[in-house]
Amino acid sequence: MDRDALLGLLDDYARRHPDESATTERIRRLVHEHERAFHRDCLPGHVTASAWIVSRESRQVLLTHHRKLGRWLQLGGHVDGQTDVLAAAIREAEEESGLAGFRPLPDAGGPVVLDLDVHVIPARASEPAHEHHDVRFLLEVSQAQPIRRQVAESMAVRWFEGAGIEARLEEESLARMARKASDWLGRRPIGPP
Repeated sequence: MDRDALLGLLDDYARRHPDESATTERIRRLVHEHERAFHRDCLPGHVTASAWIVSRESRQVLLTHHRKLGRWLQLGGHVDGQTDVLAAAIREAEEESGLAGFRPLPDAGGPVVLDLDVHVIPARASEPAHEHHDVRFLLEVSQAQPIRRQVAESMAVRWFEGAGIEARLEEESLARMARKASDWLGRRPIGPP
């Protein structure tokens, strides 16, 4: 996936979610106007990629407890120059969980963005405050394999019951992503294809 393919995914998202046009347009503008939009040094913000991950067998949800933020979040992070944001979301999921075999949903017709979010990252020692323009996907993986937390930024990675999880989440952007995933999964049977 290149920059133009991502812009196409954003156009598709805008058609499916016209009520989120302000967020979609902010990310489109960043990708279109900033050559280094996929790099951490791009300010005022840069593209990140993450995923709402569900178990193929049970539809439980995989979350990480972020060390610095002290909250349960979806897995994901910086794309580090990679324009293929789906591949970056899968890479981050593999790195953070130690799991393998992630599959994007829907699993036919090419990638589909589940959710978009733009949020501010506070200033830290050597980094000014900036925005993460997060492109989020729905991924499925087998829960039969053991979780092997891989990165220091995570205090824990674990499965949660998927039913009603949006009520347990502290942030509306996570609850929104959970609702969208639930809507999609409600149209699809549990288990292998």
